[in-house]
Amino acid sequence: MADSKTIKLLVNTPDRVFYHDDATFVELSTSEGDIGVYPDHIPLTAVVVPSVLTIHQGNEIKKAAIHGGIVEILKDKITILAEVAEWSDEIDVERANEARLRAEKRLASKDADLDMVRAEAALKRSLARINAAN
Repeated sequence: MADSKTIKLLVNTPDRVFYHDDATFVELSTSEGDIGVYPDHIPLTAVVVPSVLTIHQGNEIKKAAIHGGIVEILKDKITILAEVAEWSDEIDVERANEARLRAEKRLASKDADLDMVRAEAALKRSLARINAAN
């Protein structure tokens, strides 16, 4: 059971339980902006956007890339249902940089047939990976 200085964090993906442990502070990005969550946070449900998930456990900090999903925040528990979650050491930075360059090139092309939403999403996912790995 979490004490009053920690909050339970559960991060699930379709493939695995990515993280399930206590945290002292959690940072992530939602469609409404960046948020930081301490224990006893007000209840909140939000859409998670591709970003870096930062998990603080006292003096230790863990970073991961998450690629969208939903987050439910309760007073003593955070649940993130993510499409994809990757620890920084699982990320192929060279591949992420190549994906970033492809997405930027597509967006700069101004092609009338370009699916802007898809291209922007690809860029955001690649940037989340790069930022989590650095």
